[in-house]
Order: sequence, then C-alpha cells, then structure tokens
Amino acid sequence: MQPPSQTDGPTRPTTRAPASGAPATNAPDRLDPAARATIGVLLVASFVVILNETIMNVALPRLMDTFGVSADAVQWLATAFMLTMAVVIPTTGYLLRRYSTRTVFLLAMGLFSAGTLLAGLAPGFGVLLAARVVQASGTAIMLPLLMTTILNLVPPARRGTMMGNVSIVISVAPAIGPTISGLILQFLSWRFMFLLVLPIALAALLIGAPRLGRTAEAGATPLSVPSLLLAVPGFGGLVYGLSKIGGGHGAAEAAGPDAGAVLALVVAAACLAGFAALQLRLQRTDRALLDLRPFTYRPFTVSLAMMVLAMVALFGVIILLPMYLQNVRGLDTLGTGLMLLPGGVLMGVLAPFVGRLYDRFGPRPLVVPGSVLLSVVLFAYTRLGPDTPIGLLVALHLLMSLSFAFIFTPAFTTALNPLPHHLHSHGSAVLSTLQQLGGAAGTALLVGIMAAGTATAAAAGADAVSAEVAGFRQGFTAAAVASLGVVLCSLFLRKAPREAAPEGAARPVGH
Repeated sequence: MQPPSQTDGPTRPTTRAPASGAPATNAPDRLDPAARATIGVLLVASFVVILNETIMNVALPRLMDTFGVSADAVQWLATAFMLTMAVVIPTTGYLLRRYSTRTVFLLAMGLFSAGTLLAGLAPGFGVLLAARVVQASGTAIMLPLLMTTILNLVPPARRGTMMGNVSIVISVAPAIGPTISGLILQFLSWRFMFLLVLPIALAALLIGAPRLGRTAEAGATPLSVPSLLLAVPGFGGLVYGLSKIGGGHGAAEAAGPDAGAVLALVVAAACLAGFAALQLRLQRTDRALLDLRPFTYRPFTVSLAMMVLAMVALFGVIILLPMYLQNVRGLDTLGTGLMLLPGGVLMGVLAPFVGRLYDRFGPRPLVVPGSVLLSVVLFAYTRLGPDTPIGLLVALHLLMSLSFAFIFTPAFTTALNPLPHHLHSHGSAVLSTLQQLGGAAGTALLVGIMAAGTATAAAAGADAVSAEVAGFRQGFTAAAVASLGVVLCSLFLRKAPREAAPEGAARPVGH
C-alpha cells in the first residue's frame, strides 16, 4: 500500500522542513498567516478534546444514580478513556508519517465528534462507555498531530512561544475540566457536557480541514503488525493495572494489591520489553511503529523524565484536592470547581508569556525556580487539616499552577527542539504516550496511597474525618516526593540546539 498521492492538491506554503528530513535552515522567524491559522485551529481542537479527559470525573456519582450502576462500573468511563489513549497514541507516529495532515485531522476530529454526539444521546450505560472509547481514539491522535505540526511549521527561534500555547492544552484543559463539569451539572443535565462541546468540535473540523496540507510524507513504511500486537497489551495493560491499583478508596484495598492489576502490570512489562526490542531492530531500516531514537538526544530524555514526574504530581493533585474539598471540607461540586478555577486560568494566562521568556533566556532560569516552588507547595499540602482556611488552599493552588506554568512550556520545547524532521512525529508520539502514562500513574499511585493511609488510620481508631485527613496527607507526601525528582531533572536541563542536525548527520548521544 502506497502513501496517498501527492497530486491530491497543493500544499499550502509554509516554513515546513523539506520532506527529505533536512530542516528548513533558512526559515524566517515570523510565521506566515496560513501557518498561524493552521496552528490556531489545531490548538482550539486539541483543547476541546483534551478537556474531555477529566470532564467526566465530577459527573461519575450522578451517572451511577442515572444508570443504576456500581462505582466499579462507572469508573470505566474514565478507565476506558485512558486505556484507549494509551493504546492509540503509540500508533500516531506511523499515521503522521504515512498520511497527510488533513487526513489525520479529519480522522481525529471525526472520531471525536462522532463519539461526542453518541455520548450526548446515549440511551444507556453501555452506549455511553462505547462513545467514550470513540472519543478517546480521536483525542489520542490530536495532541501528537498538534506538536508535530508546530515542529514542522514554526522556526526554532519561536517554538518556545508556540509551545506555551501547547502547554495550555496539556495542563490547563485537564485542570479546568472538573470546574466546567461542575458548572454544567449545577444547572443542566449531564448530557450537556457533550452537547455543548459538539458544536465547537464540528466548527473546528469544518474550519480546519480546508487549511491543512494534503500531501503525505514520502517514503512512509508499512504498518508493523507485530509491533501493534505488542503495543496494545503493553501500553493498555500498564494503564489498566495502574488504574485498578488506584481505583479503590476503602479498607479492602489497603489489605493488598489487586491480583488482576498485578497480573496486568506483569504482562504489560513483558510486552513493553518485547515492543522496545522490536522497535530497536526495526528502526535500523526505518520500519518501526514507534521510533525510539529520540531517546538518544539528551535534552529529550531529561525533559521527558521531568514532564512525566510533573504529570504524576499534576494528575494526582487534580484527583486528590477535589476529593479533600468535598469529603473533608464539605464543598459541593460547583464550589470545588470555582475554587480550582483561578489556578487553571493563571496557567493559561502565563503559558505564552513563559514561552517568550524561554525563547530569550532558555529553560534553566524558568524550570529550576518553578520546580522548587512546586516542591514547596506540595510539601505544604502535606500539612492540610480538617479546618485549613479556604483562602490558604486557593493561594497554594495558585502557586502550584504558577509552578506548572514555568515547568511545562520549557520542558516541551527543550524536548522536541533538537529532533530532526524525520523524528518529529515519533518524538511527539513518545512524549504524548509517556505523559498519559505519567498521568495514569499519578492518579493510581496517589489515590492508592491515600486509600491505604485512610484505612490504616481508621483501623488505628481515628474518627472518619481524621482518618481521611491522614490519608490525604500521605497522598500529598507521595506527590511531594515525586516533585523532588522534578527539581533534580531541572538542574540538568540545558537549552537544546535551535536547529536540528540534518538526517543522517553524525551526532554524539549527549547532543
């Protein structure tokens, strides 16, 4: 099977690197209007689809009552979404190299829009669950598509500013998802979580499709079926095992890890080891499903490690803090959402500004103070009690949001800047995959530790509120320990070269 014909239509003039893999070294520092419009549409579309990853969390109790299902069953609305993301994202490197940007965009937004419509009209729980899987399939494709397009269109000197906009999608959208769903559930049916998003998704689809290039990359390789067969149980099993380990909140879960979860993790580890070995062999002939050569670039590896640890802390806190506010402080979903909203807005406002600072000063002046601030705030969370002032909680959340704003944009840019053109799609896919796994690990780890700590305190004779506070403190302590890893990584971060080495050029691993 050959790549789509390059006679489908003209590619819109941009500053994109040549298809041969050599970077556009003479690219201007200013984006042309067509490239700016293309990236703008992709940013809006990506924000909408990523928002849906966390928008369901607040609605799960209501859906239990609506459909008459158990807590374990309703949790699959979130688990299935993460599972699908983990399975589909590793294939996006292949999709982005084989098919045109327009084709991949139509696939992503078509799947997301269809899943959103089906979810909004779902007559039963089974249909809603299937709709979430369809939604997640489109979501998984959009983020690597966005990052790869930016790498292809944006000159290296301006990538920090543009990656600041990407960090809005990565960090702000999941952070404000519970706020938006809380507002919707306060006044409208749960169906409007989907029906209000659908017109935005359709508008992005209709506006974006004509603006995207129709030309596929030359020399795309056939799909490696053995790689796919190893990726599905590998990445999917890892997310499933982590989500099951962190899915309980009671004393039963403190007795020991779930046997099924442990088995899933063991099988996933074996499949991932086989997947990595196969990719290392296939990439010698450029036939890998997910090329692992981005790891030979030190800025990519260090930045990726920092982002994964930051995602562990971010997603864990996104889950724990609303639970603390509702279970210990007695806030409703609307009050919880409004309390967390200022932090999400702050991240969104600061992200482009931080990107401009990155372009001027590089990563270390931003990520070192940002990571230290994150660690300080998370250790402060370990001192939360049943009567901690709400004003202090808002201030801590704002400081945490500030720290993430100074971490994510420099890390994204430093990770992807040194990659040559032929590794853009694979680097974006690796980055998105490990971010997803970091978020799943953070949720599972912190919720599991919180549940075990609560059960242990209750068994020792603590009252219900005191036991929950003890559990939350232990969960936040785990997040604080993860943040120390973020601080350590930040000390080794250096500004990546502004121009990637041409494909095939000799380059030391430490480059």
